[in-house]
Amino acid sequence: MTIRVLVAEDQAAVRAALVMILRAEPDFEVVGQAADGEEAVRLALELRPDVVLMDVQMPRLDGVSATREVVAAGAGQVLVLTTFDLDEYVYGALRAGAAGFLLKDLEADTLVEGIRTVARGDGMLAPSVTRRLIGSFTRADRQVGPEAREAVGGLTGREREVLACIGAGLSNGEIAARLEMAEATTKTHVSRILAKLRLRSRVQAAILAQDLGLTL
Repeated sequence: MTIRVLVAEDQAAVRAALVMILRAEPDFEVVGQAADGEEAVRLALELRPDVVLMDVQMPRLDGVSATREVVAAGAGQVLVLTTFDLDEYVYGALRAGAAGFLLKDLEADTLVEGIRTVARGDGMLAPSVTRRLIGSFTRADRQVGPEAREAVGGLTGREREVLACIGAGLSNGEIAARLEMAEATTKTHVSRILAKLRLRSRVQAAILAQDLGLTL
């Protein structure tokens, strides 16, 4: 399967480097390039890529706002790029529905695998930096609406356990081992949780779990 990628990055040299890395992969197709947030949204709506590689800080429309518009339109999974490992803009992008984020100083292999992971519908929650980012900001803002609390109350006991594991940043394999069940069963639980809570991504589920203070 070919993964269609839109690269949104305002720095021309960085954008060119990202495109070069992606075009070297036989299963990737760079379908478009954007130099600002407004162009990123326009191209995402027009091209409907599988993944939008989105820089956080861009002119005309910042990456957080652009992410919100792309996700709301169902115009592709968004993988956010940032220079810093603790960045409130990235957290805002995750709340807006981004599938995850990566640091710009990452290795090429990590970038490639990250895009493949997001294209599969999984979130980028494994790195410890991600856990630190989510934990830091949710501790400062635990405001969960009554509708969300009611929806979580409708989960089964096992689904609540899986949700807590997601909030802790565990992968499906780690959740399966932790709760002593098959990985395929874990994937089914995750899909049901997202559907019941009306969430677009695993990352949003993790943030909700953190907001609610769910623990393993």
